Amino acid sequence: MRYIKTVAASGQVQAENRLIQERVEAMLADIEKRRESAVIDYARRLDGWEGDFVLSASKRAALIDQVPEGLRRDICFAHKQVVRFANAQRKSLTEFEIETEPGVRLGQRVIPIAAAGCYVPGGRYAHAASAIMSVATAKTAGVSGIVASSPPRGSSINSAVAYAMDLSGADIILEMGGVQAIATMAYGLFGCPQADIIVGPGNSYVAEAKRILFGQVGIDVFAGPTESAIIADETADPMTIVVDLVSQAEHGPNSPVWLFTTSESLGNAVAALMPKVAADMPNAEVVNAAWHDHGVIILCESREEAAKISDQYSPEHVQVIAEDPSWWRENLRNYGSLFLGEGSTVSHGDKCSGTNHILPTKGAGRYSGGLNVQKFLKVLTYQELSAQANQVFSAVGSRISRAEGMEGHARACDWRLRKYYPDMHWDFNVYEQKRYA
Repeated sequence: MRYIKTVAASGQVQAENRLIQERVEAMLADIEKRRESAVIDYARRLDGWEGDFVLSASKRAALIDQVPEGLRRDICFAHKQVVRFANAQRKSLTEFEIETEPGVRLGQRVIPIAAAGCYVPGGRYAHAASAIMSVATAKTAGVSGIVASSPPRGSSINSAVAYAMDLSGADIILEMGGVQAIATMAYGLFGCPQADIIVGPGNSYVAEAKRILFGQVGIDVFAGPTESAIIADETADPMTIVVDLVSQAEHGPNSPVWLFTTSESLGNAVAALMPKVAADMPNAEVVNAAWHDHGVIILCESREEAAKISDQYSPEHVQVIAEDPSWWRENLRNYGSLFLGEGSTVSHGDKCSGTNHILPTKGAGRYSGGLNVQKFLKVLTYQELSAQANQVFSAVGSRISRAEGMEGHARACDWRLRKYYPDMHWDFNVYEQKRYA
């Protein structure tokens, strides 16, 4: 492998992350202590917000009325695709019961969590699609209490975001953003149910708040800035690659975009075209910063090496614009979502294809997938053993427990052996527990 383009920023990111962590820790501690009053103070100071946080029914209806009919149809179309895919995911996880041995019944139940908090970012852009990805997926899973939160712009949250939240099934909508919104959902403030899981993308402060609260609540993924990689060979159109890289670089100046290619001429062409296409964008400074500081082009000797490098990066999104897409589908292992062929752009997944766009970043694709309906479900197991089964299972359990030095565990098994088989003689130590009144 050889770099055609490398990153320009590196060390400063770690220092920024430490500063963000310190600030978020202080805010969460303050909110946990002072509760609603602390949230009110932060919302006033950071967002200039003086109104109610819970969106009233009348204001919700008024915001929905502002959404143009054409946009409503598009949001409904995207909602249909996301729900259809989430339903298929839900059906893939089933309950069952089996008898493994005579008198031993084991089973699996699939139960939705009680309450979910769905964060929908609203800083640079109005992310109506994110509302669908989080809220509709939770609803499909059967979550009974869904709180959705988005930062206000001026006197309200974005009307399209409000419509998408309402359509997707949000029970409570908060006009609130940032760390204070994550804390409100985690701690159950302002009449919201205390969230069992908090999901959704956000800025560095939102992501850090979720990371710190993980354990007290569940989260979807450890999120960082959006990442996108394209794998391309000599058959790819360099302009298509550049347009797609630019489309993802607009997420923010810290959003990495990467090209892994087996064609040196293609890599050089992309490097030359990027500044030109970026200059055509209304937010060219954002795209240029992302490309300059975080953009990478790697020349690979073979498709096998390209696949290996991609898996090492574990990108949030991977586009494959190369021959034999099925080979890439079978051989790539680490990514958030995969886009096969020139006809598939990340924008489809981000907005309307149906797969979820809330995906792992910062290498988390090595061990985790993105948000899906199963994130809102608990797979619970149960077992029921008859007295007959205890003759075997309590005997084995007793011997293993005692071998491990766990006498209490052994005696729980021994008790059943003595109770169910009082006349049985055992060829191993079975403790005879005195019965007390």
